[in-house]
Amino acid sequence: MNPRAMNLLAWLQPWLAAHAGRLLLAIAVALITIWAGVGLFMVAGWFLTAAFLAGTTVGFDLFAPSALIRGLSFLRIGSRYGERILGHSVTLTILADLRTRVFAHVLTLSPAQLAAYHEGDLVARLTADVDVLDGLFLQWVAPALVAALAGLSFGLLVGVRDPWLAWSVCMVLWAGALAVPGWIAWQARPPGRALQVDAAQMRDRVQQAVQAHTDMLAFGLLEQAKSEFDALAGQLARRRDALAAGSALGQLMQQVFMGGVVLLLLSLGAWAWQDGRLSGPQWVGVVLGGIGLSEVWGPLMRGASRAGVLAAGSRRVRALFQTRTAMAAPARPLALPDEGALTLDRVSCRHGQGRWILRRFSQHWPMGSRVAVIGPSGVGKSTLLALLLRIQDPTEGEIRLGGVPLHRADPAQVHARIALLTQFSPAFIGTVRENLQIAAPQASDVQLWQALEKAQLADFVRTLANGLDTWVDEGGATLSVGQVRRLCLARIFLSPARIWVLDEPTAGLDAPTARAFFDALAHAAHGRTLIVATHADLPPGVFDTVVRLQAP
Repeated sequence: MNPRAMNLLAWLQPWLAAHAGRLLLAIAVALITIWAGVGLFMVAGWFLTAAFLAGTTVGFDLFAPSALIRGLSFLRIGSRYGERILGHSVTLTILADLRTRVFAHVLTLSPAQLAAYHEGDLVARLTADVDVLDGLFLQWVAPALVAALAGLSFGLLVGVRDPWLAWSVCMVLWAGALAVPGWIAWQARPPGRALQVDAAQMRDRVQQAVQAHTDMLAFGLLEQAKSEFDALAGQLARRRDALAAGSALGQLMQQVFMGGVVLLLLSLGAWAWQDGRLSGPQWVGVVLGGIGLSEVWGPLMRGASRAGVLAAGSRRVRALFQTRTAMAAPARPLALPDEGALTLDRVSCRHGQGRWILRRFSQHWPMGSRVAVIGPSGVGKSTLLALLLRIQDPTEGEIRLGGVPLHRADPAQVHARIALLTQFSPAFIGTVRENLQIAAPQASDVQLWQALEKAQLADFVRTLANGLDTWVDEGGATLSVGQVRRLCLARIFLSPARIWVLDEPTAGLDAPTARAFFDALAHAAHGRTLIVATHADLPPGVFDTVVRLQAP
């Protein structure tokens, strides 16, 4: 196995170790399948030849070999089925664990880090790139171990009668099992890597087209998009054709190589037969057993043809893990109080070496404050809220909650103390109940209805056929913009957080709806700190502090 595969195995070692017992069982059953097949060929060859030579001899036992052949056939069928079930079951379990780990890691990345990836590219890494890793065990690790053990056991068995014949054939088989798949894997790497990248680009194009379909239709860009997609699809098809051609050539080489093995078995077997080391029936059995042993090459060849795809997929997944979260918890985090004053002490922020977005910004907001942050676009309102949530850290200065610096606390505690609602906060696929319970998984129906009442959405939900169990389509497609916003607001109301941060919560709402939204918010936020960044006109009586940001 090449160094790249060994590196991949080392990276996957925690997942493989967690399922070591099932992996070893799957390999054992696969080995039994090969043994049963080789044994079936050897016994059948010996039996048919011996029966032919015996003719009508009364003393020749027909029943025991026939029963053995039948038993090996059933064993091979059963073990083949068990091998498929066990191998795919444990592989899918490992992939599910890995996909969960990848998704959890993506959630820890900051917006700036996520901005380095297209949305479709992230989806491709989470789905298709993880999926191709199934070939590591099914088409590399397991077949390689089975081929080595099967060849060794074949050599030991035949070596009882003729060690020279046995080990000569085994060495040739092992050499072929390394040389032919190795050459195919080397040839398949460039098109395989390109195929995985092209497939990710295609998924990204599809996602972009779905999201921007209305604009593309309005500006007459559909034909251009179709043309670009057709070109990408054609390139993807050519990559697949190149892989298929390499795989077909590898199978041809395998057959030619196996033909050479058969000739070797025939020639060395004839020599052993002449010297009396093998009988005629044993010679035929060894030849057919060697042919049966060639079955181990099939998975190796399939794995070799996907080597480039496997390498590219693993590289893209590992690259995500190599992106360390910018908001990692400190080694010894300080405990945040459940509530307290928010203090911004000479906070400055900029991205990289770009312009300053905030510069020496200081504020002190006691617990229970209602703060409106206003100002023109681009002066740092959203950046300020991101700093409060520790989605990113200030370039200079610090933010404290109850006297504890946020950068000294565990980000999970920060997010438990501070809840966020933005104009882009989504309604998720699922029921109204499931959307609300994201904030409070154990919330009772009474608590859910109370939150809906505060958000002034309860009357609407009562008109729905299934009430709380009514299905909400992706992005809240079955709801109006205002209803989605109120549903997300109700979710905030269920949160135990004592500080609520809202970013342009009334964007896209008409004036009466925006006013009703602010009224519901002010009523429900009693005793909590409320921080709202907005361009909207501020209704009287809702906010006690107004902070106007200006470009530094």
